Amino acid sequence: MWGEAWRGRSYDLGRMTLRDLAVAYWTYPAIQVYTALALVSAGMALAWAGDWAALVLTVLVASAVYPLAWYAIHRFILHGRWLYRMPWTAALWKRIHFDHHQDPHRLEVLFGSLANTLPTIALVTLPVGWAIDGRAGAAAALATGLVTTCVYEFFHCIQHLNYKPRWAWVARIKQLHLAHHFHDEDGNYGIVSFLPDRLFGTYYAEARQRPRSRHVFNLGYDLEEARRYPWVMELTGAPPRDRPDGAGRRGGETPADTKVAP
Repeated sequence: MWGEAWRGRSYDLGRMTLRDLAVAYWTYPAIQVYTALALVSAGMALAWAGDWAALVLTVLVASAVYPLAWYAIHRFILHGRWLYRMPWTAALWKRIHFDHHQDPHRLEVLFGSLANTLPTIALVTLPVGWAIDGRAGAAAALATGLVTTCVYEFFHCIQHLNYKPRWAWVARIKQLHLAHHFHDEDGNYGIVSFLPDRLFGTYYAEARQRPRSRHVFNLGYDLEEARRYPWVMELTGAPPRDRPDGAGRRGGETPADTKVAP
């Protein structure tokens, strides 16, 4: 049965190997849907293509827009404090980001849900592609967004995996992302590209450049906030935690990992 490998399962990235991750990644239903839709969209783009230069331009522009869109969504929506203050959006915020910061090792909440990600990817990419090359461009941009999402999701997994990357670039982006999770959440919003962080002043290369945030694990939804806006706490069944279980002891996430090179 489709998705059976994930049915009722909980995966802990702090206790998984790279091989374990590869199996879990490729059996996750959302990744399979992204891959299938990307192939269909790419096929439609090729079938409708009339200007190959425009098609290439579409892919390049969509690739450039994606990290900017991710940055804006991550900074202003996922880290915004307005979703949890409304009862009809509290569950959404809990699912799409709060749970991930409460325990960054839980693979099942690291991945986005299709109900949220697919409309977002389409909203970001389709208008860009259509403006450049009509329906062929829209299909190409959508395929680019879907493939880029798969790439981002995989590297995001690596960043929380019990694994020391051998490739220096992967090790660096892992360190930058871990600083976001374990030192100061108001910066280093990127996953693969940190250029938007540099452009908009939220990049920090070393943990010592900033004081440690007291909201790094609860995103500002502390006990005081939970009393005022209880919906996320009610859904969780427990008060918000100031530190996830095993923080700093799993996945190679030691204090040294957040002292990233410039």
